[in-house]
Amino acid sequence: MSLPVTGSTARFPIHRVYCVGRNYAEHAKEMGCTGREAPFFFLKPADTVLEVAADGSTTVPYPTLTRDLQYEVELVVALGKGGSNVPADRAADLVYGYAVGLDLTRRDLQSELKKQGRPWCIAKGFEQSAPTGEVTSRELTGDIDSAEIHLRVNGVERQRSNLSKLIWSIPEIISHLSLAWELQPGDLIFTGTPEGVGPLHKGDTLCAGVGGLPEITLTIG
Repeated sequence: MSLPVTGSTARFPIHRVYCVGRNYAEHAKEMGCTGREAPFFFLKPADTVLEVAADGSTTVPYPTLTRDLQYEVELVVALGKGGSNVPADRAADLVYGYAVGLDLTRRDLQSELKKQGRPWCIAKGFEQSAPTGEVTSRELTGDIDSAEIHLRVNGVERQRSNLSKLIWSIPEIISHLSLAWELQPGDLIFTGTPEGVGPLHKGDTLCAGVGGLPEITLTIG
């Protein structure tokens, strides 16, 4: 699995896909949580990443076993270097670049499994549940810490926030992850979604973006 690189014929090979849960305060509230809890993570299989075509022709099939597929727009951090026990003040050295991604979620399954205290991999790790745009290098994006993040469904804005509102910053996320796993080049980190998550239906068109990065557009089939 790999993703295109902005302005290049090179490809970014994917190793692992890490996701940060509840990393915007307002989204945490809409999920029933408050306060700055310690960061927590889940993984998606690498082959859940779906390359989103630049011409908007990408279609994601509505998944089985759910009646409540939901969108979550996220900034994706692509690592060009690895490491363990990385201090936050050195974490930026690992970053190759950034992309726009969607963490598609079978929300009804997730909610029920949470009630039962069971793992909710089935709610997050299904096929094509991580549509992602091309990777733009850090040299091209510059400082992205205050970029706007947004998502529209059928032309109507559903999510909008700013990366400055991340509860745990990108360096902090990388540092925490490196305590639990030895990070590798090719790792992708989905950094969390802002408030406004909601349902999707067959035929819906999504347009997601982060300031300074190519937007992605796809349709639910």
